[in-house]
Amino acid sequence: MKRRHFFAGAAATAVAASGVNRVALAALPEVVQQTSPDMAAPWTPPGVTGAGRPYQPVVTLNGWTLPWRMKDGVKEFHLVAEPVVREMAPGFLVNMWGYNGQSPGPTIEVVEGDRVRIYVTNRLPEHTTIHWHGQRLPNGMDGVGGLNQPQIQPGKTFIYEFVARRPGTFMYHPHADEMTQMAMGMMGLWVTHPKGRHPLIDEVQRDYCFLLNAFDVEPGSMTPQVNTMLEHNIWSWNSRVFPGITPLVARLGDRVRVRVGNLTMTNHPVHIHGIEFEVTGTDGGPVPKSARWPEVTTDVAVGQMRQIEFIADEPGDWAMHCHKSHHTMGAMGHGVPTMIGVDHRGLVGRLQRAVPGYMVMGERGMADMGEMEMELPHNTFPMMTGTGPYGAIEMGGMFTTLKVRADQKAGDYSDPGWFAMPPGTQAREVATPTAEAAQPPATTAEPATAPATRATVRKPQGNSGHAH
Repeated sequence: MKRRHFFAGAAATAVAASGVNRVALAALPEVVQQTSPDMAAPWTPPGVTGAGRPYQPVVTLNGWTLPWRMKDGVKEFHLVAEPVVREMAPGFLVNMWGYNGQSPGPTIEVVEGDRVRIYVTNRLPEHTTIHWHGQRLPNGMDGVGGLNQPQIQPGKTFIYEFVARRPGTFMYHPHADEMTQMAMGMMGLWVTHPKGRHPLIDEVQRDYCFLLNAFDVEPGSMTPQVNTMLEHNIWSWNSRVFPGITPLVARLGDRVRVRVGNLTMTNHPVHIHGIEFEVTGTDGGPVPKSARWPEVTTDVAVGQMRQIEFIADEPGDWAMHCHKSHHTMGAMGHGVPTMIGVDHRGLVGRLQRAVPGYMVMGERGMADMGEMEMELPHNTFPMMTGTGPYGAIEMGGMFTTLKVRADQKAGDYSDPGWFAMPPGTQAREVATPTAEAAQPPATTAEPATAPATRATVRKPQGNSGHAH
């Protein structure tokens, strides 16, 4: 993380959403930035040991938790809205707008009952605001530009201050030029932990969170098309795509919580292999235990949060992905015809004389794309990518793995590598038997003759209803 101080330039002209005077703005909290796409370890406040922390901290997939400072009994944070460059996968860079060096912005993590003060500095080329999605707070802190507050103009700093009144998983995002700013990646997570034991919130050993987001990045470009409504081609978790998404790891027997928020333009059925889970919470709060049921897939609708929990009791490398198959692909083209079954023999050579480098695609399906070394425009993410211990995984986009290990140490979030299959537990090839074609049973009976069928069509004839 990079730390830097933000001095009087913005503070001298700051406007406080809550009416806090300029004296209160004289010493803003540090701006902490994170530009690495690696998943950061849980953040521990200074002077607090793991045992002394009153909650199990969250871990943000390919993200981080924003540090705070305590001042006069208030937890103070500083968010900076600014242009960023996000590495969505190794070698694939995209121009975005985000917070504190990244898209999504850092996760804000507090405890129920905390009074929080968030300084928001705008370094974008246009005005912005922040809406605290799902929070109970004073109307003037809700962050809808023009309705609840003036817009935060470029170079200005606003203060939002309220009490984290209820535990749960929430989001933050702009409510100013929302289509453009969210299409450029402006969003982040907010987690409020319960104060003490809660009858509907169990203790867990692992607590993960991430946002679903999507972009339209044309091949060879770096900046998303902000006017795209539905036909996005880059489907991501926390602005990362497989194989760039960090795996979720767990020790065998851990209780695991996964918090998922959706800020795309469509729903996502999130599916985990190898386990059953329950939806234990939404952005409206914990789900009563009588309303829960076991699932392996849950649909996360637009603008919703889903909190799922399970026991990691099956060792292995288990796929976790959106079950809309085109959301686990890279930069597809919507105008590509299906060529399955088309005979290209003798055609490729003639086409290559006119179009050097022409390649046959799709006559046997699209699996070849997973291994094909086709030349792509610079900074273009492949449609199918990722390699596992047994070859091409043929995935992209919203896909990662849940890695459960008996020897994973408590608090260890490092990737344990590929799972070693115990003998006799893996699908394997066997000899294909050579079987004679099945013959119909011998018979001397004459085949039955199907009776003639007469169709009667009833045509409307006013009210007569005559049959013809």
